[in-house]
Amino acid sequence: MTSLPAVSWQCSSVSALGTVLAELPVLTRLAAALRPGYQTIAPVPTAARPALIAALARRWPLPVVYVTLSAESARRAVDDLCQWLSPDRVWLFPAADALPYEHMSAGSDVIARRLAVLRGLQTGQWSGVIVTPVKALMQPTMPPSELATATIRLRRGMQMPIDQLLHRLLASGYQRAAMVETPGEVSRRGAILDVWSSGDELPLRIEWFDDEIDSLRRFEPATQRSEQRLEQAEIGPPHEIPLWQREEALRRIDALDLRGLRREVAEEWAVAREQLAAGQRFEGRAFYAPFFFTQPATMLDYLPAGSLVTLAEAHLLEQHATEIDVQAATYRDQLVTIGELPPNFPRPYLRWEELELLGQTKLVVADLTHNEYPDALVPPLFGVPPLYGGQMRRLIEAIVEQVQAGEMVVAVTAQAARLQELLGERLMGEIASGRFIAILGGLEAGFTVPDLRLTLLTDSEIFGIRQRRPLSERRRKTTVADRTAFLRSLKPGDYVVHIEHGIAVFDGMIRRTVGEVEREYLVLRYAGEDKIYVPVDQIDRVTRYIGAGDGPPTLTRLGTQDWERTKRKVRAAVQELAEELLHLYAQRQLKPGFAFSPDNEWQRELEASFPYLETDDQLRAIAEVKADMERPIPMDRLVCGDVGFGKTEVALRAAFKAVQDGKQVAILVPTTVLAQQHFDTFRKRMAAFPVTVEMLSRFRSPKEQDGIVRDLARGKIDIIIGTHRLLSNDVVFRDLGLVIVDEEQRFGVRHKERLKQLRAEVDVLTLTATPIPRTLHMALSGIRDLSVINTPPEDRLPIKTYVVPADDHLIQEVIRRELEREGQVYFVHNRVQSIYHVAERLRRLVPEARIAVGHGQLAERNLERVMMDFFEGRYDVLVCTTIIESGLDVPNANTIIIDDATHYGLAQLYQLRGRVGRGATRAYAYLLYNPAAPMTSDARQRLEAIQEATELGAGFRVAMRDLEIRGAGNLLGSEQSGHIAAVGFDLYSRLLEQAVQQLKRDVDELTVDRGFTPSPTEMAAGLCAPTVSEKVLVAPLVTIDLPLTAYLPPTYIADETVRLAVYQRMIDADTIEEVRSLRQELIDRFGGPLPEPVLHLILWLQIRFLALQAGVASITTEGDVFLIRLMTSLTPAMRDRLRRRFPRDAALKLGQQSIRLERRLVGAQWPERLLAVIEVLVAEAG
Repeated sequence: MTSLPAVSWQCSSVSALGTVLAELPVLTRLAAALRPGYQTIAPVPTAARPALIAALARRWPLPVVYVTLSAESARRAVDDLCQWLSPDRVWLFPAADALPYEHMSAGSDVIARRLAVLRGLQTGQWSGVIVTPVKALMQPTMPPSELATATIRLRRGMQMPIDQLLHRLLASGYQRAAMVETPGEVSRRGAILDVWSSGDELPLRIEWFDDEIDSLRRFEPATQRSEQRLEQAEIGPPHEIPLWQREEALRRIDALDLRGLRREVAEEWAVAREQLAAGQRFEGRAFYAPFFFTQPATMLDYLPAGSLVTLAEAHLLEQHATEIDVQAATYRDQLVTIGELPPNFPRPYLRWEELELLGQTKLVVADLTHNEYPDALVPPLFGVPPLYGGQMRRLIEAIVEQVQAGEMVVAVTAQAARLQELLGERLMGEIASGRFIAILGGLEAGFTVPDLRLTLLTDSEIFGIRQRRPLSERRRKTTVADRTAFLRSLKPGDYVVHIEHGIAVFDGMIRRTVGEVEREYLVLRYAGEDKIYVPVDQIDRVTRYIGAGDGPPTLTRLGTQDWERTKRKVRAAVQELAEELLHLYAQRQLKPGFAFSPDNEWQRELEASFPYLETDDQLRAIAEVKADMERPIPMDRLVCGDVGFGKTEVALRAAFKAVQDGKQVAILVPTTVLAQQHFDTFRKRMAAFPVTVEMLSRFRSPKEQDGIVRDLARGKIDIIIGTHRLLSNDVVFRDLGLVIVDEEQRFGVRHKERLKQLRAEVDVLTLTATPIPRTLHMALSGIRDLSVINTPPEDRLPIKTYVVPADDHLIQEVIRRELEREGQVYFVHNRVQSIYHVAERLRRLVPEARIAVGHGQLAERNLERVMMDFFEGRYDVLVCTTIIESGLDVPNANTIIIDDATHYGLAQLYQLRGRVGRGATRAYAYLLYNPAAPMTSDARQRLEAIQEATELGAGFRVAMRDLEIRGAGNLLGSEQSGHIAAVGFDLYSRLLEQAVQQLKRDVDELTVDRGFTPSPTEMAAGLCAPTVSEKVLVAPLVTIDLPLTAYLPPTYIADETVRLAVYQRMIDADTIEEVRSLRQELIDRFGGPLPEPVLHLILWLQIRFLALQAGVASITTEGDVFLIRLMTSLTPAMRDRLRRRFPRDAALKLGQQSIRLERRLVGAQWPERLLAVIEVLVAEAG
């Protein structure tokens, strides 16, 4: 029996433990037994494989490849390996996610990961672990020689004309863009070229001096600012198709026999051929990839000789590879038969026997229960530990017994501190000697090493739950501030709102010369074709129109009182709303409530067991809820956030906090299925604590319900989860302290009245998945307790969305792909009369799938049972109506097919698509349309919008407009929707914010006048009603009329939308330092030296910013004099400071409320003098 000195087991992390395991003699013997060209077989349970592979990778000088059965098993292996090794030594080589013969391209993230691995291997300088599903190995890629040809190596100081590099990049498939934001894009601005090479974490900015590369630097796509200077860099191809082999590919395509194709398919082929010949980028170009490969290669061709290939269950891998190949061949035969594909079209996969595995050093890891390897050369290295399922006493006794018998126990758990504390007194000496170690971590499962008498336990064995922090998917922040992205997507033809003039159509931008000065203007078109020209310095007065409903708004007529009347009407409505909100807020301040205790150790332990990384929004919401609970007045907080953004975790932590103080918690949900989901979640998370969680719903028998009601009244139940049954008269609590309501708007009037009563007595936390826009959140700040979770979880991936003609073969492959990765599918068909025929058709297409039907005309109990069975995995496919639009969270459902998608609204499509893509697994949405039926232009626009707008992209806000209005209606009352439609959402929010701010100021004035703050009673009685100003709440408009030609020339920034975004950034600058730093940012992004109009624009911005701080009303030019008018009179202190700063200055004349500066006396230095005068005023004002 092998043993190690205890001192060597003082490990503080999984990685440190991995270093110790790598030195085990048994692994030394295994590594020595591995020989090139031979296969070694080792029986290893699944949970121990990442540990074994990591240990071998520490000893192996060359790459180690781990081949898994599925994409999901590969992702899980990567998660564990990133803990056993440094994450930069672990790479995932994924399978392209397009189906065989599908006219669609793989996701950009998949292409980037595959190319990153291939480029890393090609350098020959990387060693670590590459995890890949077998399907990824079977997909052909370009040979190493082609990748070497396509890789461009740059170094600072080398000669390469910018036009030459740009031509090469475009020829290899890079796409021109106004601004580089995603891999595969290139943008040129003068002597600067930005390019994002697939596989690089950050894009590259290259700057030239003549034909010489003067600078290479990485930049952050979210801010477009440079971050890191380089001496050299590489640019790889944007995808795996060697487009420079176009001529050869076209010859192969022309050699195909297309006579059997249907006429419309043959026409599509002809169009695609022309696009390929012209080098155009189009959706589905990857379909033609096989014609570009002279000799298709796989990732294995990139491995250096002597690399180690580890196969998980080789016999299953071979069997699965054969199934993939057979399915693809069958599908190809079907497509050929119906005239969709020519008969000699290349196969999409290499066969198992074609994979170059023969010359590699191979290690097969197999499960202990399999008998397929009678010739296993290595005796069992690992075993399977016992399961404890949250039974802490049994666990503690077992650990004590093992350790005292001389064995070693390592617990890798999210609750390391708690376990250490529980065992501290009984194992004080053993912990000090390293016989028992608790490490913070989240592995998939544990294992034993009998040879070492070592047991490794994880949360899977300890609590019966897997606490994994996903590490395999990471997403960079790729969006900029909301309003900037908002304006960047503004295009001619969009509806906008000008605060002073009303609703118009944006017609683009124009340069105009007024007097001696040239400037750029936004052109807005009103009713009757009237136009106004808005100078770019007033861009903050223009916002995109977002209103209720699908129809276009009515344009305002200039020269009438229409717009002012509309604004007055809306002002009155928001004033009334603000008063009502303040009244309710003040009334609540009068009610006594229970002040919950601060967090204790158990609270911290529960929160440590959360298996994911909290987002900043989520942490903020949790902190706000806890702060409310600890105050001695009843909480009434609303938490808004999309499904899967983490609201349940906020509720769970609040509930646990309440239970710690002996209070009972009621969680009210609108559906029985949701009750079951919450019940399962709460029970799992609280399994390790003495908390009793129960559920009251129709899933309980009448007898069980009676028992639960009795236990509630006796205080035996801490947390009760249920539907409106909880509001029944027979439900009595012993000591209710917190009510959590999920989606209150889905309850009836009677139930809402009961909730209103509860709000006066106990803390109430309300959750909603309907989004609340940020502008409304800000407007309500201080009078409505509102927490907004807008950030998706870190491992959330965008949903891959396709708009495709309805096709049985496509549907068949889509469903089979999801089943292959052990997932589930929604098939939405919104006509009850034909839904069973559709289900029957799907059963014929995919006979192996278990299919259920759900729709609103089913008896409620039957519908609940279907939904519950689908949630619990008893069905693979749910054929349903839009009843799933809200209220069902099935993390394992990652594909949705929407039939006749042209018949749905944008918000409905968005919500339906949101049923999938809840976790780290890539989700797919297929929007089907009938190719034989004409599609309206509105329907086409809706489908394009939903395809382009993902929850992770810049189009998110546009796609969400209907939902946001719905959210505002839920929060403020449906009568406000009409007012929102009248003036647009942004202006409505500003008017509401103004009313709220004025109301707060009135309270402050009463405080000053009377020497104390008005009481909540006075506020509740309406004694502080706001008087809303006629002016709209925006930054004060300083009139600045100076002889400066100030704008962004199109020769400097060519793209109009980028110019708009830069103008907006300038106007939104919060500090003078930010204004000044814009100069460097412009040079960085667009090159230097800055053109004179841009220098003038920055100067103008500095003057404007300081003038706002100084209380200046206007700066105008009158003949040869600059006139500075103030909002108030010049104070003696101001006069004194100005005279001291500019003694005996003849150019400066001080008036009562103005300052004159004689231009002829200061000459060309007038801008500096003007700035200096305003800086003095700022210093005095500050």
